[in-house]
Amino acid sequence: MPEEPVPVRRAVRALLLDGGSLVLHRRTVPGRPVYWTTPGGGIEPADADPEAALRRELDEELGAVVGPVRQVFACAEQRPDRHRLNTFYVCRLVSMDLSRRHGPEFGDERRGRYDVDRVPCTPAGVAAVDLIPEMLADYLRSHAADLPGLVR
Repeated sequence: MPEEPVPVRRAVRALLLDGGSLVLHRRTVPGRPVYWTTPGGGIEPADADPEAALRRELDEELGAVVGPVRQVFACAEQRPDRHRLNTFYVCRLVSMDLSRRHGPEFGDERRGRYDVDRVPCTPAGVAAVDLIPEMLADYLRSHAADLPGLVR
């Protein structure tokens, strides 16, 4: 019997700049060490395009509005039960109102906490946190200083 194909989930993630810092989620999940991740999430069928998905996710997760976006990095994560293609966009924060957070992740305590944290957008700042996925952390340790010049 042939194996079922592993689903591929496409996701968009923000390298969200606020001044000289990256805005990240500090994730506290039961039974797991604390880690950091970028805001964003899956592309939904109703999203007009990846940029629309990114803007929707930033509104849901941070109550955030951002300026122009620019794609800078992509990586694939493979697990036995699913594959994910993450596309990362650099953008600058225009406004953020955490009281407007309304994504589905905030209604399920089993998913843990999504605290907002700011980390210096420098190789040392990125190296100081456990940022996942590791491929993104590697990319940022080499290119964090370049990001601010990529968007206005």
